[in-house]
Amino acid sequence: MKFLHKILDKQRPLFEKGGKLEKFYYLFEAGETFLFTPSEVTSNRGSQIRDAIDLKRMMMTVVIAMVPCLLFGMWNVGHQHFLATGNGLASFGEKFWLGAKLVLPIVVVAYSAGGIAEVVFAVTRKHPINEGFLVTGMLIPLIMPVTIPLWQVAVASVFGVVIAKEVFGGTGMNILNVAMTARAFLYFAYPSEISGEVWTYLGESGETSLTDGYSGATFLALAASAVSTTTPLFGSGGTLSMATMGWNPGMYDIKSLFIGTIPGSIGETSTFMCLIGAIILILTGVGSWKIIVSVFGGAYLMGLGFNWVGANEFMMMPAHYHLVIGGLAFGAVFMATDPVSAAHTESGKWIYGLLIGILTVVIRVFNPAYPEGIMLAVLLMNVFAPLIDFYVIKANKKRRLQRATV
Repeated sequence: MKFLHKILDKQRPLFEKGGKLEKFYYLFEAGETFLFTPSEVTSNRGSQIRDAIDLKRMMMTVVIAMVPCLLFGMWNVGHQHFLATGNGLASFGEKFWLGAKLVLPIVVVAYSAGGIAEVVFAVTRKHPINEGFLVTGMLIPLIMPVTIPLWQVAVASVFGVVIAKEVFGGTGMNILNVAMTARAFLYFAYPSEISGEVWTYLGESGETSLTDGYSGATFLALAASAVSTTTPLFGSGGTLSMATMGWNPGMYDIKSLFIGTIPGSIGETSTFMCLIGAIILILTGVGSWKIIVSVFGGAYLMGLGFNWVGANEFMMMPAHYHLVIGGLAFGAVFMATDPVSAAHTESGKWIYGLLIGILTVVIRVFNPAYPEGIMLAVLLMNVFAPLIDFYVIKANKKRRLQRATV
């Protein structure tokens, strides 16, 4: 590593002020700081807060927390493919290798397209290239169906970086979650492609079919269709009514939904893997446990409320199913906890997360054309997060003034 550091030191004069490549200084600086700790230290003699965490370490922690979802997503893509083609006995290695070949190009395109957009803005504006896209470049592929065209991944990545972040001033200034904005763009611009060709397995006899479904999860599409067809999804005791569903028994039981062996977007199907990521974020202090818990709590409470109303099959779905279907877990752990676009006050985090969970279930139940709701719920609450913080701070000031008066 010392050898590499010496090479960079020799090239530095070319990029510093007066050098031939002066305008690319921040590109050079980004590569250097990514490989090595910056040599600059504070010159202020005042009191300083010393902490080992910085933006680079924070972003890398989030990426590491997403690795379980990525690896499981690769395996599940292969798993769903072999089920759909009638080869359910394929080995773990075969499934993972096929999934990796389909998923990794999406990851590479997302990082490349979004990274180029970041570099162009950094060079033009002459500001450092921040590490924020390390997370966004991983989030975007994980919320996409594996059949998404690569050119759409590139367009969505650039759109998210430019419209949701750079126009507001770059990393730390964005109002909306960048990855969710990219997915929303594709959903409204190319709805058929973002839905994806979800691989599903029908029946026990080996009958297979490649069916068009929703990238959130086929189970959500099935639940939404039950509203219009009045097909009973659940029997006595809240158990799935497989006879009327027509699906392979066990494919959508609570265990499969929790583990994630179901069709869906690459990284969102496994609630279990999302919880592993949540533990990493919480233990390192990067993610807010209050937001994560309140999102799940809001969804569960709203599910119980709809159970009480019971106007249709979707409303009668047991509340705990809402916690393990679609992208709720992934959104709660990796999207709602975005430290930039989320609420910042401690009380505001509870309100923010609770409303995301409530809105997710409301959108699912009342909008059969779009059975998943976490994307719109997060984006909507991103907009209201500053307002929540404003009123929380205002209330705190009012209480303190009353105590001071006394």
